[in-house]
Amino acid sequence: MKWTRRDLLIGLGGLPILGAVWWAGAANTVGSRRKRSEILEQLNITPSLPPAVPGIGGEPVRVGIIGFGIRGEQLCRALGFATENWKEQMRLAAQEDANNHALEDFMGQEKLNVKLVGICDVFDVRADNFIDSFSTPENPIKRYITYKDMIGSGDVDAVVIATPDHWHAPISIEALNHNVHVYVEKPMTHTVGETYLLRDAAKNSKAVLAVGHQHRQTLSFSTARDIVEKGTLGHVSLIQTNTNRNDDNGAWNYDIHEKASPETIDWEQFLGSAPNVPFNKNHFFRWRKWWAYGSGLSGDLLTHDYDRLNCVLNMGIPSSVSASGGIYTHNDGRNVPDVIQVNMEFPDYSTGSSQAKGKEKGMTFCYSATLGNGFNRPTILMGHDATMELGNKLTIWPDGASTRYAEMIEAGKMNPGVPIYQYNPAANVPDAISSATSQYFADKGLMWTYIDGVRVDSTFLHMREWLSVIKNGGKVSCGINEGFEEAISAHMAGLSWKLGRKIEWDPNTEMLKPIEGIDFDEVLLANGTWDVKPEMVG
Repeated sequence: MKWTRRDLLIGLGGLPILGAVWWAGAANTVGSRRKRSEILEQLNITPSLPPAVPGIGGEPVRVGIIGFGIRGEQLCRALGFATENWKEQMRLAAQEDANNHALEDFMGQEKLNVKLVGICDVFDVRADNFIDSFSTPENPIKRYITYKDMIGSGDVDAVVIATPDHWHAPISIEALNHNVHVYVEKPMTHTVGETYLLRDAAKNSKAVLAVGHQHRQTLSFSTARDIVEKGTLGHVSLIQTNTNRNDDNGAWNYDIHEKASPETIDWEQFLGSAPNVPFNKNHFFRWRKWWAYGSGLSGDLLTHDYDRLNCVLNMGIPSSVSASGGIYTHNDGRNVPDVIQVNMEFPDYSTGSSQAKGKEKGMTFCYSATLGNGFNRPTILMGHDATMELGNKLTIWPDGASTRYAEMIEAGKMNPGVPIYQYNPAANVPDAISSATSQYFADKGLMWTYIDGVRVDSTFLHMREWLSVIKNGGKVSCGINEGFEEAISAHMAGLSWKLGRKIEWDPNTEMLKPIEGIDFDEVLLANGTWDVKPEMVG
């Protein structure tokens, strides 16, 4: 008899979550059920439900949006506001593909107690699009020429910052100094120095800061945390995580708007602290390709993988980072690498051990990225007792040399070639993926999660959490402390690539270990790699 999804749920004792929790080889036989029960009892893993979030009651939170580009529009949709153009595109997409539920999901999304009151964008077309889409006679939306005008107006309770990276910290600090709540995209800062300034501002402010690592709402990650804490994997000594992209959009060659010109773009304000170069459409729309505005693979994509593993392992800042790579797939004038390999060392980290005390300690976090190949390489956590593949779902394989599972492997109750546990909250939920880049984010668990079999935008959950904390108090899942660890770790990777040497962290001083003659922020902002004099290399 076939082992059905209903059987699985009943067999697991009525776990309060829909999805698939599966043991390979399970069948409706007494012997198999006994084996299965024995394994599940030993693993003692419970699929996680999202934490309860208090309601966002009272007066609406007055929100101003700073930056209404690609990510800015996505964040607005998470708040419950979509442009008519996007809704029409999704309506047509649903007609072409019945599995495309983007519009249906948006329309069914819980309404948040939010009032959009202002827009600040240096591109007239985007600002006009925002006002045309969301301004009403009852709620006229104001355009602010500068972020300082918006923050100082007294008309906003909170701001959402979706600008190029070099503006994240200055705007966040300004808002926090005015006790205006902040939701800022990653990476939290553009330089090492900014990271400390922003931490100080957050700690001295009455406002709530949340960093946009929405994957902290993904249920497979919270389940993975439970798995690690219970010692299921044993001592994890190696993590392998990757970026795999092979299209121009994934390489940040975004479309250049036909109406872009010096008349429609406030170029001087866009540049801010960046070098004063002539107006350049390529730089404006594809800013991620230059260190002056962006943070490269280390700050843009490594940060996703670092933080989603940090929320599982709570590993903190590495003791050292080494990076290599280059511009090997898109030699188009960019100065950030498009291929990179980063090794982060955690020599004192431990997830616990099933072996003799003192035998196991330390872990390497290995991040590998290319923008020239889209072959899917999953995220793997390699432990002495088991290996876990982690994304929107998770799977665990026992290790043939495991100490913890030795008896069960010897008895034939476990097979190293067969998974002993799989959690897939998306079971039987068809999803349409619109692009290779979307597939990349979906596989990593960065786009959505599933609650009781219903797909939910994880960015919506992350922003709802932020708004709830604003109204009710509490703690966001990714605040200034988590953002600090993410930013410092990413900056260490960028510095290592540029300097061609190991970058070290001193946990006692909470500072990067200095290198004689080197200004770390000057290096981070420079174009490309940095020439290090021989005497500077220890």
